[in-house]
Amino acid sequence: MIIEARFSFSFKKCLPSLLCQGVFLFILGMGINIHSDYTLRQLRKPGEVTYSIPHGGLFTYVSGANFLGEIIEWMGFALATWSVPALAFAFFTLCFLGPRAVHHHRFYLKVFEDYPKSRKALIPFIF
Repeated sequence: MIIEARFSFSFKKCLPSLLCQGVFLFILGMGINIHSDYTLRQLRKPGEVTYSIPHGGLFTYVSGANFLGEIIEWMGFALATWSVPALAFAFFTLCFLGPRAVHHHRFYLKVFEDYPKSRKALIPFIF
């Protein structure tokens, strides 16, 4: 099935702006994701099996900085491509990674007595 999409003239004027904003968000999210994954990998030395509290970057504000980065990344992709499949992918990324961030946050609060109470699960200062 092929569906043809036609956009009004006023929408075509917005496309370059949406593309630029989407690419910016994608690169920002990718940077957050890469930095957060690097931080998590540095927590354990080879052979260690203990958990540690991540610090630095967005881990200062949220427990799931790596999840937040990936969500921002795919939201940016959806904005840049302005397509239903990309939007669906971004939405389901949020649906899967959001609960994982909440689970990780609860785990950290349960396991570490000194875990910062001001940290949120996924969105800094909010949630």
